[in-house]
Amino acid sequence: MLPSNLFVLLSAAVLTSASPIYHLRKRCNETLPDAPSPPPTSPPITATPVLPVNGGDTELAGPGNATLKHIVVGHGIQNYTCASAGATATSAGALAVFWDIQALYPGTGASSLTEADWAALPAKVLRTTDVPLNLLPTSSSQYAADPTAPFPSPATDLEIEGIDGPLRFMGHHFFDTTLTPTFDVQGDGTPAPFFQGKKDADIKAPADADKGLTDSGAVDWLRLTDKGTSSGPVSLVFRVLTAGGNPAPCTEAGQTDSVPYAAMYWMY
Repeated sequence: MLPSNLFVLLSAAVLTSASPIYHLRKRCNETLPDAPSPPPTSPPITATPVLPVNGGDTELAGPGNATLKHIVVGHGIQNYTCASAGATATSAGALAVFWDIQALYPGTGASSLTEADWAALPAKVLRTTDVPLNLLPTSSSQYAADPTAPFPSPATDLEIEGIDGPLRFMGHHFFDTTLTPTFDVQGDGTPAPFFQGKKDADIKAPADADKGLTDSGAVDWLRLTDKGTSSGPVSLVFRVLTAGGNPAPCTEAGQTDSVPYAAMYWMY
């Protein structure tokens, strides 16, 4: 028979060794707090493109309830003729290629530009990319385009330094034989996606607009409505955020001028 004092010591040792098991069982039976929830997902960016304003005394009338179809940047030349020395040069049409930039609008997605870079995009295109036309090798005007085949074929997308991925080619801008401004919107997917417009309103470009490669100033902002001969979904076009394109002074009768320009075109 064990001495009573030894029995007490053994009993204490058993209780001590059992304590961790007891506490583990107790903890397993407790209700543990739920794991923390992940932070809520940020809502998708839903900025709505808003037509730029000029900031002058007057503004172009807006698009109203018209649906925005495309925002493109155009790059090309404005053509002019002179009736006499000292006269104001007369427009003889324009030639340009344009590319899709809607995904670059600030606040609309991963490709969005800042507000400042967006506003400066036409000037950047004008100054960092070549005039996208077939230029005549010899001409009185440095930037005159081949009248029989002004547009390169095949058309290509536009690479711009600092912008991820090329801008998708969307079409050509030209004036027909009646000097009607025409937009061949090839990205529309319609059989004959032409917009033919007439000037509804114009305002001067802001004083701080890029004066262009010839330093002659930026062409006016325009609002063009359907002339009635368009086909396809576009019925209203705005030319805004212009860079360059104004003519040099007329020094003689018969003088011609082709001036590089770039601009945004908002199509509704």
